Parts: sequence; C-alpha cells; structure tokens
Amino acid sequence: MFLKTQTPMKSVYMRVPYNHFNTNYSQMKVIAINGSPNKGGNTFHALQMVGNELIASGIDFEILHIGHKMIHGCTACNKCAANKDEKCVIKTDDLNEWIQQIKQADGIILGSPVHYSGIAGTMKSFLDRLFYVSGANGNFFRHKVGAAVTSVRRTGGSVTFDSLNHYLNYSEMIIATSNYWNVIHGAGAGEVLGDAEGMQIMRVLGKNMAWLLKMKEATTHSIEPPQIEKKEKTNFIR
Repeated sequence: MFLKTQTPMKSVYMRVPYNHFNTNYSQMKVIAINGSPNKGGNTFHALQMVGNELIASGIDFEILHIGHKMIHGCTACNKCAANKDEKCVIKTDDLNEWIQQIKQADGIILGSPVHYSGIAGTMKSFLDRLFYVSGANGNFFRHKVGAAVTSVRRTGGSVTFDSLNHYLNYSEMIIATSNYWNVIHGAGAGEVLGDAEGMQIMRVLGKNMAWLLKMKEATTHSIEPPQIEKKEKTNFIR
C-alpha cells in the first residue's frame, strides 16, 4: 500500500510495510436487524445468507428480530437531542435496550420486506428513532460498516433498498456492496432459496462486508479518520 506525504516541492508516495498495519484483529460482530413480522421468513433467510459468509470469515453474527414488536413512531419531540443520554423518551418498547446493543456492533445490516413498495411500517418506526437518537448524540454509527437487504415477491425491492440506504448514508457509515442491488425474490417463506442470483448477491455482500470490516480494523492505528464536521443546516424557506 502507498501513503501520500507532502514535501515543500511535491507530493511523494511511500510504500507502507505490512507490519505497519494492525493484524491482531479483535473479535468483531455484526448485528442484522430483521424488520419482517415473520421471524423465519424470506428477510431472515436473506440476512442469514449474508451472516454465513461473515461467520466463515471469523466475524460474530446475530439477527435481532424487531418486525413483530409494537414500536411507536418518532414524535419529533427532540428530547433525545436535549437530554444527550443516548435514549428515546418513549418507554413503551425496548428501543433503548436495542440502541446500546447495536451501538456495540462493528457492522449493521438493515433487512426489510417490501410493503407497498416501501420499508415495513414497524421497521420504519424503529429506524427513524434509532438513527435520530444516534445523530442527536454524536452520531455513534459513524464509520461503522453497514449494509441493507430487502426481500420481495415481485416489485418494489429497489425502492425499499434505496430507502434503507438513506439511513446508512446520512450517518456517514461505510456501505458494503454486492454485485447487484441487494434484493432477493420469493413469496412464501423459504422461496428465496430458489433465487440463485439473489442468493449470490447475499453471499457476495457477506464476503465484501467481512473484507471491509477487516480492512477497517487493520488500519485503525495507521490511518487517521477524518474529523467529524458540525452539521450545517440550510432551510429552503426562511
């Protein structure tokens, strides 16, 4: 690998020896969020396909099933920003417990079925509050490795996949990719196992995510991350 250094006259690229990098990996973990109301449905199968590749690479993997829970939507009270306690003031569900669990993970996967060409309702409520609390408390998901997957019977997968990626993008996460959009097709539970291309997409995603996690860990002490900038907010109507 080459790193760029500055001299008074010109830029110089220097080869960095391999022993400059951290190869003593700490045990990394990825949490996948299953936003489907069906615990063992196609979204679960898609997430598990990705997880199998992570596990094969020595990375811990866990699926957090929230799609069957009663989760309140964000009320835009902004108390999470005022209190700065990494908590949502709504106490009728387990979101605050999940926040701390997900915060400790090195990587996050968002998984949702397609409902009316969009994110499943419970998952949307969960994500709105989860990422609002993170952003209001220093953006603690920043520079974690993230990915999104969707399962769909027929159409709407790309729209839902795009919507899930908005959360990762806004949070300055490092987004893992595959060789196509991360959408897998099937109606009844397990039918996605017949989507050969979709299964490959999930496998490739898992391998690429594991690679990104290991690269990030290996360069922890050799490459400084960019400093966080205070968010600039410009309203179109004043």
